[in-house]
Amino acid sequence: MQFLRSSRLPLSLCPVLLALTACGDPQPVAYRTPKEQDPVPPAAPVASAEAPRTPTGAPAPTDASTAMASTPVATATGAALAWSAPARWQAKPASSMRRGSYTVSGEGTATADLAITAFPGDVGGEAANVNRWRGQLALTPLPETAASSALTRFAVGDLKFAVVDLSGTANGQPARLVGAMVPFGGATWFFKLIGPDALVAQEKPAFLAFLQTVQPAAPTP
Repeated sequence: MQFLRSSRLPLSLCPVLLALTACGDPQPVAYRTPKEQDPVPPAAPVASAEAPRTPTGAPAPTDASTAMASTPVATATGAALAWSAPARWQAKPASSMRRGSYTVSGEGTATADLAITAFPGDVGGEAANVNRWRGQLALTPLPETAASSALTRFAVGDLKFAVVDLSGTANGQPARLVGAMVPFGGATWFFKLIGPDALVAQEKPAFLAFLQTVQPAAPTP
């Protein structure tokens, strides 16, 4: 892209052009998952990764999460969960942030991403987590009562799941996110399926069936 014809640019425009150049993505993809933004740690360093909140207890404005990329986030340790994923979901290597990771393929080149993460404490509470996911789909935050009302709840044994189904946009395309959160062992576990709207809608029944397989992992000998 050619921004100016002249080879001599005002110095004041250089940072702008550098920023625009850095945003380019040379590798075309069918769907690109938004940057992982599930945990938002507090301003003060503590053992858990709590989401920032206003003095009234409401979730902090979404622009507060922009500092997250450079802020260390503690992942949960200790008791773990186990699950059985559908054979057609392609397992990907786990990472420092993810306990599990899968690529879910659809028609053509469409793919969705399933991420499993765990963080200490309640990570800001249910409403904050719902609004964090809403932000990934360019949706505005909801008041705490409305965010909690958007959740569907069910139990699998002693595990109590809260599930939300959100539709919005990501990378300028219609996108959908089905996310579940479950407290376990002093931490909150998150199961998030995100991708093209049609594919996630198609995979939602399999995702809900997948959640039914989640259970405490057997202790390591």
